[in-house]
Amino acid sequence: MAVIVDIKTFAAIGAGVIGSGWVARALAHGLDVIAWDPAPGAEKQLRENVANAWPALERVGLADGASPARLRFVDTIEACVEHADFIQESAPEREALKLALHEQISRAAKPEAIIASSTSGLLPSDFYARAVNPQRCIVGHPFNPVYLLPLVEVLGGERTAAETVDAAMRIYRSLSMRPLRVRKEVPGFIADRLLEALWREALHLVNDGVATTGEIDDAIRFGAGIRWSFMGTFLTYTLAGGDAGMRHFMQQFGPALELPWTKLVAPTLTDELIDRVVDGTAEQVGPRSIKQLERYRDDCITSVLAAIGDVKARHGLLPAD
Repeated sequence: MAVIVDIKTFAAIGAGVIGSGWVARALAHGLDVIAWDPAPGAEKQLRENVANAWPALERVGLADGASPARLRFVDTIEACVEHADFIQESAPEREALKLALHEQISRAAKPEAIIASSTSGLLPSDFYARAVNPQRCIVGHPFNPVYLLPLVEVLGGERTAAETVDAAMRIYRSLSMRPLRVRKEVPGFIADRLLEALWREALHLVNDGVATTGEIDDAIRFGAGIRWSFMGTFLTYTLAGGDAGMRHFMQQFGPALELPWTKLVAPTLTDELIDRVVDGTAEQVGPRSIKQLERYRDDCITSVLAAIGDVKARHGLLPAD
């Protein structure tokens, strides 16, 4: 089947935190963007979110012609997608909603336009079941903030054409992203399953009175989080095995997997646990607004990405290595 690879117009269905991030990234790459969201005040919130992200995008570097003025907000799904080359849906994580949305989107879209969903764990074979031309429908699962973090998990459903996945990978690369092809349809995909395991353990530590939310965040941001930003888990543990590498690490530390360190079943979300988490994070936030914290986060991310890029260049590595 023929799908569009050289895209000019990007459509965003849903303009919340994730949808806004897609809009900002597409605008920063010089595309025309059309957005739709039925929520009251959605257009105002979307434009505010783009404005808040733009300083970070300027630090990263804008494409020729990039401008927030190239965003157009419309009143219907049909008006949003009918002329789009690439469509990214970022609606709430409800399968019935996505099933109905994609039936409507796919009927109104050009037959050669790729349709992607930002779902973080629903399976494309399920919510694309009533889509027209489902061979051009995929999942493109990003990470917040979408306009800065490069990872996007890409997978198709049972009826998705292989060339659609290939084309989507190329399109996401053209948006300066690092697409990761997910080999099988599994709930939660790859990254969120890893994050969910960490989240469950963190909730147990709070629930059991072992640590506060701030202390748990410190354990990540001053320890493993620094290593994860440039090396990941398996390569980090390979180095922990010394010159003998991963085999020695597995032999030395493998027995610890039998110890009852972790509790992968999530704790019950009691009112007391929720209050502890909310109170702890409120203390971490302090007097700062969410928008202020977003700008601080963006400044940190762009600085880390720039620093890693400089070090890779000194060691003769490519940005994607």
